[in-house]
Amino acid sequence: MIDNIRNPESTCNDPSCSGGGGGGNAAGVAIPGGGARGGGGDENTGLQDERVLMLVFRSLNWDPHLVCIAACVSRRLRAVANRVLWRELCISRAPRMVSALTAGGGATRIGGGWHALAKLLFFCCGCAASTRFFPFPESRLPTPGHFAPVSRFSKTSGRSFLSRRCWGDLLYVSDPCEHAATSPSDEADLGAYRGVFRGFMRSRTRACLIGRQVELESRVRCPYCGARVWSMTAAGLVPRSASRRLGSHEGDLEYFVCVNGHLHGFCWLAHLSSTDDDDDEDHDDDDDDEEEDHDDDDDDDGHVAC
Repeated sequence: MIDNIRNPESTCNDPSCSGGGGGGNAAGVAIPGGGARGGGGDENTGLQDERVLMLVFRSLNWDPHLVCIAACVSRRLRAVANRVLWRELCISRAPRMVSALTAGGGATRIGGGWHALAKLLFFCCGCAASTRFFPFPESRLPTPGHFAPVSRFSKTSGRSFLSRRCWGDLLYVSDPCEHAATSPSDEADLGAYRGVFRGFMRSRTRACLIGRQVELESRVRCPYCGARVWSMTAAGLVPRSASRRLGSHEGDLEYFVCVNGHLHGFCWLAHLSSTDDDDDEDHDDDDDDEEEDHDDDDDDDGHVAC
């Protein structure tokens, strides 16, 4: 009965998932007395069986908190999570976004790994310290990262973060997560946002960064996969549309892109008057004229609830 409600986009029939073999153990190794993938032995029982874990977490609506807890229990469960659970969580909770990100690249491959994408979907990285182009008072305490109750990812918003020459790239960016903070002007809250490219290794953005010989940052790492990052501000690839999309003043933001295609950044969120708000809407309408023809359903692509 449970098998009949299986997510049709699920990839657990992948050879790396022992569920497709009908009896292999979680690590996919030989079972003494039971053959290479035999049905005997105690090593393939209970929570060590990937099929059992799949059914358990599916019944829990793929709660990311519980997957995190399971991955911390043992090395074997962490291996199962990295091989199967994070992928299924992403597919279940953000199916259209994942489908767009994996188009043409195979359902089992994604830059930085599925665990990094899962963290990006549900976790706001906050802001731990000042950066070269985003200073804030030394007296201010770091803004810690946290699970975001609800996140909205949009490829239309993502296009606002791309220079015109890179518009052929597909980039999903979240709405900024607001954190009450003391900004230099005492009039703005801190906004933290995140995003992800499709096929970053083949993207125009990466080609621009390489072509301009932009150096990787020495003090900043990607909060989602730990890889080194480029500053888009240092590269001169931050368009004016990015600040308008975020609701910040021009120059009051910085964002980074890592070698795996994850984006994270910060901004000071301006408190706009009604007049300013109307002006910004006019600018956004001009920027999005070309996008609306292709992205009518974009707002539904990346709503993620934790």
